Amino acid sequence: MSAAFGRVVIYTHKMAEMEAFYQRYFGFDVVRNEGDRIVELVHPSSGLGILLHPASTGQKEGQVLVKLVFDVEDVPAFVAKAKQDGLVFGKIFQADGYCFANAKDPSKNSIQVSSRAFVSSK
Repeated sequence: MSAAFGRVVIYTHKMAEMEAFYQRYFGFDVVRNEGDRIVELVHPSSGLGILLHPASTGQKEGQVLVKLVFDVEDVPAFVAKAKQDGLVFGKIFQADGYCFANAKDPSKNSIQVSSRAFVSSK
């Protein structure tokens, strides 16, 4: 028996800011179901979905050891465009045939853009 990896849950105290952030910078659509406090972020090209869940009073933001990685073919171009729109990434790092850069979302979760997915396997 197997199970597919379907979505990531992010607990946040900043629901509106998180919705706007992932919609603006990564192109997610916001889906709300009446009466549900969880907000679903769905990307038009499919892929992994994000569920935004209101954090409880005791939960601290940005404390989980998880990083969301977004696949982009041209990291420098994406980083430059994001900066024009108000999202500043750190240094662009070069790795084995690909590059990546890191930033934080409004709830201080680590995010990354990476071209690793576009490098052919060796």
